[in-house]
Amino acid sequence: MTTQNNDYSISLGIFPPKWFWWVAGIGLTWNLLGVVAFVSQMTMDLQLLSDAERTFHEAMPIWAVAGFAVAVAGGVLGCLALLLRKPWALAMLLICLLGIIIQSGHSIFVGNGIEVFGPAGLILPAMTLVIAAALAAFARHSSQRGWLL
Repeated sequence: MTTQNNDYSISLGIFPPKWFWWVAGIGLTWNLLGVVAFVSQMTMDLQLLSDAERTFHEAMPIWAVAGFAVAVAGGVLGCLALLLRKPWALAMLLICLLGIIIQSGHSIFVGNGIEVFGPAGLILPAMTLVIAAALAAFARHSSQRGWLL
């Protein structure tokens, strides 16, 4: 038996349950939808928006846009790492979570997104934050169970 983690896990027969693959796959799908949302936001015709929404998007600082980009990239890479059973999945999903906090912090507190989009504008950021935290917790749990090589 070698001392490498992946050889050790395989020799012990430590394999994730079927639901592991479902969670990781659904997480990847969710994060790919985030990529679509990011590309849509970066390429949308601002003239189609209301004046308040257009002002909100035009005034968005580069650090908030970068937060969005980091969130979707970290989420996709983290979920791909889960599917590949790589231990760096947790780091990527924590980076995703940080990106969401940065982007949502701007939208809610700095950019006055609640005034622009109303209270319903809190639903997606809250849901995104909860899902990202759950995926990071899932990656941590998976690592502790020996499912990540």
